[in-house]
This record gives sequence, C-alpha cells and structure tokens, in this order.
Amino acid sequence: MAGAQVRATKEVAAEVELADRLDLGRPRALVLVVRPGVGRALTKLLAALLAPSCPVPVVITDAVPSWIGALDVVFAHTDDSADRELAAGIERASRYGATVVLSGPQDGPVAASIAGKGLLLAPRMPVPPELTFARGFAAGLLTANALGLLVADLEALADQLDAEAERGHLGRDSFANPAKALALRLADRVPMLWGLDPAAVAVAEHAAYELGAFAGVVCDAADYRQAKARPALLRSALGGGEQDIFADPDFDDAGLKPRVLLLAVHTGQTADATRHEASHTLPGAGVIAPADEIAGPEPVRAGVLALRFELAAVYLGLAAGSLGGAGQYAPATA
Repeated sequence: MAGAQVRATKEVAAEVELADRLDLGRPRALVLVVRPGVGRALTKLLAALLAPSCPVPVVITDAVPSWIGALDVVFAHTDDSADRELAAGIERASRYGATVVLSGPQDGPVAASIAGKGLLLAPRMPVPPELTFARGFAAGLLTANALGLLVADLEALADQLDAEAERGHLGRDSFANPAKALALRLADRVPMLWGLDPAAVAVAEHAAYELGAFAGVVCDAADYRQAKARPALLRSALGGGEQDIFADPDFDDAGLKPRVLLLAVHTGQTADATRHEASHTLPGAGVIAPADEIAGPEPVRAGVLALRFELAAVYLGLAAGSLGGAGQYAPATA
C-alpha cells in the first residue's frame, strides 16, 4: 500500500491547501524533527535529498530547538499520537510563530497541539506504524515542494512504488521477485548495509529498522567510508562475502557470516567512481542500485529501495515466525 499512501497524502495536502499556506517566501530554516520509528530515517533521507542545492539551512533535531521563530518551518512525522515531547515542541513552535507541518494521527495530544495553528497531514488508511515510511516521505517531499526547495514528482513515486509492490508480490517466485531474492541473500547472515551516498545511507538505516522490527535481525547500517574506518569489521566483511561459494555449513565455524550489500541512490560520474572503488575494495559484496533497474529521479529511486527492504523484512519475519502469530500482524497487513 506504499503507492496508495503517497496518493492519499497528496490528496490530504491538497485539501488542507498545503502549497498555498506554505507560499511564504524562503524560510530562514527548515527544521526536521526526528521521532522514533520510521521518522528517523525518512528525515535523514529528506535532508540528504535537499542538501546538494537547498538554499536554506536544513536542521535535523530530536526536539524543536529553542531558537525557533516566525521565519522557520518545522516538519515532523510520527505514528505516536501520545508523543508528549513532540506535542510540547509543536506547541512552542506555534507560539513563536513558526509554520508547522505534521504527518501523524488526527487524534491525541500531538494532533491537539497543532489544531488551528499548523498543517496536519493525517493518514487516510490503516497501516502498521512500521510501514508508514511512504506516507511520511511523501509528506516531507510535499512540504519541500511547496517551499520551493525541491522538485519531486509524487505521482511518479507512487507509480514506481506500485510497480515494486507488484514485483514483490507473494505469488511471484524469487527469480522474478526482488524482495524475495533480497530476503534470501540476507537469510542466515548478518546484514551489513553500507551506503555509497547520503541518500543510500538513510535508506540503509531504514532497512536496519525494518529488519529489526519485522524479522528480529540485527543489521549494521553505515556510510561506506565510515565502514572502511573499522578495520576488524572490514576484515570480517572481506572474509564472509558472497565470494565464498564453496563454504560447507557442516565444517564451517559456528556463527553467522556477514553479508555486505552496497547501496547506491545517486548517479553520475562521482557516484560511479565511488561504486567502482567500493566494488574493488569489497569484491564479494553485492550492489543494489535502483538506477540499474528503473528510470526516475533520486526521490523515486530512494523510495523504491526503501520499499524493497520493507518487503524483504516482512518475508524474513514470516519465515522466522515473528509475523502472523498471536498479537502480531497478519501477513495480509504487509
């Protein structure tokens, strides 16, 4: 339902006249408030997409800063309607005249803190909080579009998310299902997801969250350059990559081996050079670059990659029995 979430968010934004109400001229700063859940990675992804050409400072913070003022715009995504820290921050921002855009539930203390003083983009369909990345991402992109800080095609994003969901459908075999194929690559391994660019790093962090949320899998998510700065882990990655095709589980040492996947969202000469260098350093690592499969700008490629990891995490959770049982989400929910 990722594509549907994007379209529904776009409809809500039109109803609350988001574009008109954010037609305020260039803000002093865009403040992205990070909250637990999918909001942590999606705010970092938004900042990564804005960074190359954004004419205003983009501030990532866990709480609304004390210096907030009338010339600032605040954006936050939450699925916790009772997040009192966020509610207090939104109330303070509104009191000092800042423009607030909230992607979150329409009931509870958080929604009450914005009532009449900001813009609430509430969900239109019931989706587990672990699967609201598409909705929050769409809300952030719409906010950036309205402020003139970014140009993102939300309809193209929704279409490609629909296509990715179709490719990842349960009825498709793994050779034609990128989500199943990804799940098989990560099964019985320690995933190491190393991003080759800031947007890919943000998606890697989202993937790590999803793997933990649905499959109970511990995952390392890092910038590739930072990963290289950890010698012991790098040596482990070099010794446990995909090149070990003759491994025999009956004689191998106990313990899971690492699986390194290099993620790439950016394209161009610099991105290609980084990818070549990383592949040379880690010859056994897999590379996942949506640009190799689909045509579309960076927000679309990042959204597709995030959804693929969500679906893979759900498949791993179903296989491990951490989904579908008592008190858990039914498979159809995903």
